[in-house]
Amino acid sequence: MNPASIHAMTDPEFARSLARRQFLQRAGLGFGGLALGAMLARDGFGAETTAGRILNGRPEFAPKAKSVIWLFMRGGVSHMESFDPKPALNRYAGKSIAETPYADVLDPARRKKVRVVVVNDANGQQRPDIYPLQIGYRPYGQSGIEVSDWFPHIGSCIDDIAVIRSMWTTDDNHGAQVQFHSGRHMLDPRSPTIGAWVNYGLGTLNENLPQFISMGPRFFDTRDGHYLGPAYDAVKLKVDPANPLDYAKPEGRLSDEEQRLGFSLVNRLNRLTAARYPGDAALEARIKSYELAYRMQTAVPDTIRFDTEPEGIRNLYGLDQKETRPFGEQLLAARRFVERGVRFIQIMHGDGAAGAWDQHSKLKEKHAELSMQVDRPIAGLLKDLKQRGLLDQTLVVFGTEFGRTPGSQGADGRDHHPYGFSVWMAGGGVKGGIVHGATDELGFHAVESPHYITDLHATLLHQMGLHAHHLEVPGHKRLERDFGEVIREIV
Repeated sequence: MNPASIHAMTDPEFARSLARRQFLQRAGLGFGGLALGAMLARDGFGAETTAGRILNGRPEFAPKAKSVIWLFMRGGVSHMESFDPKPALNRYAGKSIAETPYADVLDPARRKKVRVVVVNDANGQQRPDIYPLQIGYRPYGQSGIEVSDWFPHIGSCIDDIAVIRSMWTTDDNHGAQVQFHSGRHMLDPRSPTIGAWVNYGLGTLNENLPQFISMGPRFFDTRDGHYLGPAYDAVKLKVDPANPLDYAKPEGRLSDEEQRLGFSLVNRLNRLTAARYPGDAALEARIKSYELAYRMQTAVPDTIRFDTEPEGIRNLYGLDQKETRPFGEQLLAARRFVERGVRFIQIMHGDGAAGAWDQHSKLKEKHAELSMQVDRPIAGLLKDLKQRGLLDQTLVVFGTEFGRTPGSQGADGRDHHPYGFSVWMAGGGVKGGIVHGATDELGFHAVESPHYITDLHATLLHQMGLHAHHLEVPGHKRLERDFGEVIREIV
């Protein structure tokens, strides 16, 4: 017998509360649990799920950004063939690392120089060999920042972008996707993700919609709230107006009138219980989930319905091309959610357990294909936000769990590389047209202004009006590295 059943047998008041919540779920309110959790979290009720204090749903100081669109490329985008081109790879191509000036490199985690370990192959030759650039690059915009030819559309927006070329992490496998979002190694106890912390620290801007949304493929850790509780997990949505959220429809065929009758019945039960058991009044007064759930059933599908968008806007996101349409639809939905006050929209690209960007072979072929899928839609998002006056208050983040090695893997691939890679941010008070930090000439290690993942988190929180060090929960100690430091050079 589960704990809830035991509790219900010994506590009649709890049993009545549980029955009402079960009724909500069975009445076809797939959003009911979400609505309940969101409202409890916002108002500080339900300690069993919130686990700690709420910052009153308001920024601590004047924010630059109201919302975040978090774009994550799963698998590990090659930084050398995207936003940190390295022509020296062509100069040293075919040589081992030991034959270059970079046999001794700075390890940002240990903050000292270390000797690169070079393994001999069966013929006694040192490997891996330096692998040349697989695509060209050129400067873009007034800033003249160099961007790979695989990302020409994003390149056209470079004057609105701050590129951080000196990120590093400690996980050399795809658990780094967990680390990128939470700051903790996958082998550590699970910690809340950056989206959950934003959800925890700030209230909703629209009570008809979720405040934290996730779209796209997700593996490894599929939760966000962890010790904060499920109220802070992202709500997984699909860009499908007919079925945007699993279990969002009634189990059976219910008309609007039948649903309204169900809402009315639950409302009467709540009022009766509140009068008979005053101790339950505060909780039930905050639930209101039957009303909110009903509104969400309409608001979410309406938001991801694009027939009201002009053809020019749909084409801007690439909806006119089969290769760009799937990701473009998600980004157009993100813009529409931002317009309606959703705080954090997390979009994952790259299917498969490791992620489609994981090119241990055929890097040129696959990176070309994947960059085509995202380049035009991302540029369309930035341009659309800017022309609507939304970019100033929307922080767009482009990330990936790590980069790729300057050496080759096999004949035509690159291995995982956590010691130096690139991300970028745009909008939300971030300076545009700048590069911060640097890797060495081969893109091997972050050698100038190295930043661990949580520095990116701290910067995002700062732009949202939150101090990272104030986001703590009693009984859950955070390390100094968990908080990170604001990258002040880009804000």
